[in-house]
Amino acid sequence: MKESEVNVANSKEVISDSQEPFFGYTLSIISGKWKLLIIYHLSRNGAVRYNELQRMLGKITYKTLSTTLKEMQSDGLVHRKEYPQIPPKVEYSLTEKGNSLWPIIQGMCQWGEHNKEK
Repeated sequence: MKESEVNVANSKEVISDSQEPFFGYTLSIISGKWKLLIIYHLSRNGAVRYNELQRMLGKITYKTLSTTLKEMQSDGLVHRKEYPQIPPKVEYSLTEKGNSLWPIIQGMCQWGEHNKEK
């Protein structure tokens, strides 16, 4: 059986062939330039309207944000709530599955803090 070694937090962990599909699945869920940032902002701010999220992200186009949010909805990471009013109001928030990625993002932030060149 082939195994890949990964250095995690100063200890060696072994990822077996049977675990690699889960690693690939996780990467496919969070891949892309904007998904981690969207998760980050939604986890810190709760339910957010579309334009508010677009301002938080900065230079993201309407189409890119729309497509990314639809992908994240499809993957079960983001919940879209429509309010029946005029003008229309839509809010986005993280689902339980989306919130479960927050510890991973916090770990990435800590890694960046410790490894950023000063």
